[in-house]
Amino acid sequence: MKHFLTMMTFCLGLAAASAAGQTTATTMKSLTRDGARQAIDAAIAEARRINPNPTGAFAVVDAGGNLILVDRLDGTFAAAPEVSIGKAHTAAMFRKPTRFFEDIIRQGRTPMIALDDFTPLQGGVPIMVDGEVVGAIGVSGAASAQQDDDLAVVGAAAVESAAMHKNSLSATMPVEPLYLDAADTSAAFGKGKPLVENDSFKVHASRREKAGQAEVHHDDTDIIYVLQGQATFVTGGRVPDAASIGPDELRGSAIEGGESRTLKPGDFIVVPAGQPHWFKAVEGAFLYYVVKVPHRELAS
Repeated sequence: MKHFLTMMTFCLGLAAASAAGQTTATTMKSLTRDGARQAIDAAIAEARRINPNPTGAFAVVDAGGNLILVDRLDGTFAAAPEVSIGKAHTAAMFRKPTRFFEDIIRQGRTPMIALDDFTPLQGGVPIMVDGEVVGAIGVSGAASAQQDDDLAVVGAAAVESAAMHKNSLSATMPVEPLYLDAADTSAAFGKGKPLVENDSFKVHASRREKAGQAEVHHDDTDIIYVLQGQATFVTGGRVPDAASIGPDELRGSAIEGGESRTLKPGDFIVVPAGQPHWFKAVEGAFLYYVVKVPHRELAS
């Protein structure tokens, strides 16, 4: 519970900063799994456009060179995925296309091959957004070394051209803790209202005094921590009269089946994205924090 409360304190600090617009914390862009998939899909589509039976392995890493996603076409030699990861890692860590290193080694700077964790073979390209490296893509095993490079360029460009798409990039959390005082928090719970909402997460100071509708959030995972009151909470089952109220959001009058629990102060529950849930009954004022995390953030 201490770990959860620490996380909640951090999230509430973010809420205060968002509301007041006074944070000086540094933020940076990061590549999500959806962004990595977008890069690889674009490179594969280009490979299939120029060759009816293409081969190749495709890897995407984040700005620190950590692997996000790797894929391999049928018929590609077995070592290609590892080589593609090495190319992507090198491009990200050195902030340069790997063709640059292959060229200078050919020109005589052979001592560079002594560097650890270094793959100086063309086919690795940084992914840039607003002049900032957010990751890199590496390709190995295509029809030629030049085609490796060409496909990597296409993959990187696909993310760069869609940098404003919410599924490709997300803002990382501030690197410094922030603070929200008790008076503001109490006022939020008095009405039941969001504390912060952005593309990466939402924090709600929630208040219920009666039963609600059955809900299904196909995109958001709900992390719930109870502060006050008691409620009968149902998860799972099905919502027979579910109706759409917005993108990926369904509501209905009740749940059939499912598992019923009595929630009380100190209880903690995580409702995965896509799972029906319902406050079937509420006794008195029921206060709880909800941290809503988009499924794409959990998967990235």
